[in-house]
Amino acid sequence: MNDRPIIAVACAFAGAVLFAVAAVAQQRAAADVPEGEALLARLARNPRWWAGLIGDAGGFGFQIAALAFGSVLVVQPILVTALVFALPLAAHYSGRRVTPMMWLQAAALSVALAVFLVVGDPTQGVSEVPWRHWVLPMGLLLAAVAIAVVVATTFRVPALQALLLGTSAGLLFGVSSALTEYVMQQLDHGVATVLTGWQLYAVVVTGVLGLYLQQRGYQVGPLSASFPAFTVAEPLGAAIIGMTVLQERLRSGPLGTAFVLLAVLVMCVEAVRLSREQAKAQNPEQAPAEVH
Repeated sequence: MNDRPIIAVACAFAGAVLFAVAAVAQQRAAADVPEGEALLARLARNPRWWAGLIGDAGGFGFQIAALAFGSVLVVQPILVTALVFALPLAAHYSGRRVTPMMWLQAAALSVALAVFLVVGDPTQGVSEVPWRHWVLPMGLLLAAVAIAVVVATTFRVPALQALLLGTSAGLLFGVSSALTEYVMQQLDHGVATVLTGWQLYAVVVTGVLGLYLQQRGYQVGPLSASFPAFTVAEPLGAAIIGMTVLQERLRSGPLGTAFVLLAVLVMCVEAVRLSREQAKAQNPEQAPAEVH
């Protein structure tokens, strides 16, 4: 009897649970930091936040193990259930309830995300890209991040702020992921090539900035507003860089491409609807963003 699929499923579920627990732990830690204080400096002294980072690392470890024992078709749909696991955990600790509509929206978002990740799995990209090819796609993504941050800073509505900051963080992590993939390919040309290329340092900058915006999203609003937006924006950011810069292409035909585009539309719509549903679930009189 082949136990590999069973091991892959078990590892994928373990990874999803760890990702969910990590997100809840980090959001609770960030929500404890008053606005105006140095966010990352305070979080660095919070054991709960470090536990969340360790949970993320464990989740990535189980993800790698799951992919070693099973196919992307099995593993990725299970991993995205972190969204569904995170909802009741966040609700339990925040004193809010998860409405039936929020469950439906989270399920729809998870299914759409799974379709996007599985059907939209791209071909291997090129390993040599002139710097000028990076300028326009990177510039547009960074401009989108900047606009989202400005809007989040201007309109002090917790659910909207969390949605925009989560989206910004996800896009930056997606860019960082695409850059990391490119840097790993550059290792074939030697360590010196990697160290003298700007991409390695861009990985660090986008990763750190993405981490900061993610924690700010956790700080200002509920997890159900920021986490779905982050989860959607990360693969989208990576896909944009992959297809426009690294010349990655979808493996699917016209029908598969149509499914991918539909999945992207559903992901974006449901992430926004989930954030709005969370805002409606709060006290109309502007209930506090988090109950501790």
